[in-house]
Amino acid sequence: MNKTALIGIIVIVIILMGIAIYELYPKTTTKTATPISVWSADAYTAEAQTLLNAFRSKYGIPVLTPKGGGSFGLAHEICIEGNKSGVTVFTPVALGAVTDLGKDNPGWAIAFVADHMAIAYTNTSINNNYAKEALNYANSGNWSAFFQVLTSGKVSVGISNPNVDPAGFRAWIILEIAGYLYHHNETYYFNRMLYNKGNVTEPNAADFVSALDTGHINFLFIYKSAAIAKHLEYISLPNKLNLGCVADSNFYYNFTYKLNTGIVHGEPIYLFITIPKVTNNYQEALQFVTFTIENSTLLSKYGLTPLHPALLFNSTAVPPQIAKLISEGYLKIAGSL
Repeated sequence: MNKTALIGIIVIVIILMGIAIYELYPKTTTKTATPISVWSADAYTAEAQTLLNAFRSKYGIPVLTPKGGGSFGLAHEICIEGNKSGVTVFTPVALGAVTDLGKDNPGWAIAFVADHMAIAYTNTSINNNYAKEALNYANSGNWSAFFQVLTSGKVSVGISNPNVDPAGFRAWIILEIAGYLYHHNETYYFNRMLYNKGNVTEPNAADFVSALDTGHINFLFIYKSAAIAKHLEYISLPNKLNLGCVADSNFYYNFTYKLNTGIVHGEPIYLFITIPKVTNNYQEALQFVTFTIENSTLLSKYGLTPLHPALLFNSTAVPPQIAKLISEGYLKIAGSL
């Protein structure tokens, strides 16, 4: 055998050995990131989309359009569908909705922005003399007269279903507070609204927006941030009424509403974030939660107040990534879940 042929055989053997070794060596594959799916209180889908867009821009992880709905309704849906829901992160506007996750409750939730209630309207919805009169009273600060017209049955008021959407029970609590403040009787406006049949009900506050735009209803109880996001005019309520002043927390707590699941108290309005146990991607969910806490100022344009530090409510130990946010000053323990 000549020298050239021997070298050729050696080269072939080396190549074959390399192929064999390559086939035996463990291979790493590039995992396609699971798209982030945020299930959000319906009033905050625009805010959720803002966070998702910024998250995608920074990390390149795909995102889906947020799924909106009443916080309690979404919690029940996640609980029923389980792994089939495809949820990554849950952002309700009531801590009780986290409890309503049942077996999928992770035992913790973080309040990262604060909001307050407002009463929305449009130029089209102020379409009768009573609606105009009510708006004038609000603009002049005559709140007793405003609520007198609002509950007269002469104007149509949108209040979402309290058992589905927390904005609903908060509307009724505001009527209780107004009765207490202006008539020393917390049931005064509450009962007056019911007796005069002035309220219209839909599952979620967002479902009323088209009716407000067309003038089929005159006013709508809604979160201020949602009114801004949906380009609605709105009446700003005094701090004692708007459920948005932390300093008035103890005062709000005196007023209650009975849901199908039990009694709820008045309290400041926070938007929460948590990871249901059936999340479709735990690590990406933690990454998104961390990003949200660190970048909550992105939502200031919606009239929301970022919480620095954010507030942790928990009944179990939190993941190490969440505990790290406490040590870094982004988060503080605020109470039990």
